[in-house]
Amino acid sequence: MSAFPGISTRVSKAGAATVLTAATVTASMLLPGVAANAQAATPGQAALKVAASKKGSPYQYGAAGPNRFDCSGLTLYSFKKVGKNLPRTAQDQYNRTRHLSAGSRQTGDLVFFHSGSNVYHVGIYAGDNKIWHSPKPGASVRLEKIWSNSVWYGRVN
Repeated sequence: MSAFPGISTRVSKAGAATVLTAATVTASMLLPGVAANAQAATPGQAALKVAASKKGSPYQYGAAGPNRFDCSGLTLYSFKKVGKNLPRTAQDQYNRTRHLSAGSRQTGDLVFFHSGSNVYHVGIYAGDNKIWHSPKPGASVRLEKIWSNSVWYGRVN
């Protein structure tokens, strides 16, 4: 005998999937934070947090962390920390990513600066037309506005 008379009849009529959907919706209304937290960050968004945590780390040509970085070293390090492997150079990283339009970019995507067909710099898109990157000798990892229209976007799969 059921503690809820008629439930088994309703389940068989409505179907288990409908009941599970209703239970999920009800739970998210009762516990509003649960649904938002259930959405996991993408690898790119997680890598973006890693890059931001390196704010102030000095630029060093050829360095890939944990305390000094060049541009592609920062992206390589950040994605490696979240379980994604990238090649060493900005050009090779561009070749490895899924290419996107500016309208399709999301936080955590890579931003590649290019001259003609040659990629010379990379950063991680932070939203609001800004990137985290390790810009040049004498500078350090920082958040900066995208300064050029000669950029391509790529997503790490």
